[in-house]
Amino acid sequence: MSSNQRRIVLGAIGAGLVAPWAVRAQTGAKPKIAIVMPGNITDKSWNQAGYEGIKLIEKELGLTVAFSEKVAQPDQAEALADYARRGFNLVFGHGGEFQESAARIAKRFPNTQFVVNNGYVNGPNLASITFDYRQFGAVLGHIAARTTKTGKAGMIGAQRIRMTTEIEAGYKEAFAKVHPKGQVLVTYTNDWDDVAKGKEAAFAQIAQGADVIFPTMDNAVIGSLQAAREKKVSAFGIYYDAIKDWPDTVIQSAIVDIRAGMLDIARDYAGGTLKSTVHVFGIGRPDPRVARLGTYGPNVSADVRKQVDELVAAWPKA
Repeated sequence: MSSNQRRIVLGAIGAGLVAPWAVRAQTGAKPKIAIVMPGNITDKSWNQAGYEGIKLIEKELGLTVAFSEKVAQPDQAEALADYARRGFNLVFGHGGEFQESAARIAKRFPNTQFVVNNGYVNGPNLASITFDYRQFGAVLGHIAARTTKTGKAGMIGAQRIRMTTEIEAGYKEAFAKVHPKGQVLVTYTNDWDDVAKGKEAAFAQIAQGADVIFPTMDNAVIGSLQAAREKKVSAFGIYYDAIKDWPDTVIQSAIVDIRAGMLDIARDYAGGTLKSTVHVFGIGRPDPRVARLGTYGPNVSADVRKQVDELVAAWPKA
């Protein structure tokens, strides 16, 4: 991770803190790294990205890694603590729902570094990786507004957490600039993984006239994309370049590549330079591998693509 990346933080809390375990790098011992995930590793979404991230660390850095999948929220604190007791040096909690448990467990195990993916917390041995979700929402909201034929778009989330509310705010604001009298339909299913609920929510929005859908869940995204494909409306992917699996449905994707972010964190940890801050990535900044757009669908015009380039170029670089 570059020095610029390490300077990107949310607020001043904990800025510049180097964790007390940083001196361990001088011993030459290789750290052991683990990740605890709330869903399954084959969801083609958030949890699969976390699994691929830990395997990328294993491959690129030659480190011992481990993972736990489908860990329910009441059990997440114990899962984090178990890895710390077993001698793992760096433990990722994969999702914003780990913030409270990671903050609590980090105090009990001061010699273990904890990192929350999609988090906004930090402390002496606690860091977070997050993304400029409002920017992603704004960019895709603009594309939705420029491609809709009905003047209505949809956004589907699981829970009203900071990630989804920031996406929602950016999406609505950008859409309204193009379609002041248009409408963005918003649905929260209260379930990240239920494919049937994701599909039902998308069908309901499509029935109300939405012809561009942005699902932001985990495994449940599959259901929303299935509904969009069946009803022949457009949709956005998330976490990876989803057009490869949904070529006739997805018109662009918000690629929040947690895999590259995790590799950066692990590399810095192994080198003794990781800082316990909140590391924030926006589209193309500060590391274009980590936060970026995917491939455009053929029905997104060259003019719209140019407008998106201009929007991204005008976004603050830090």
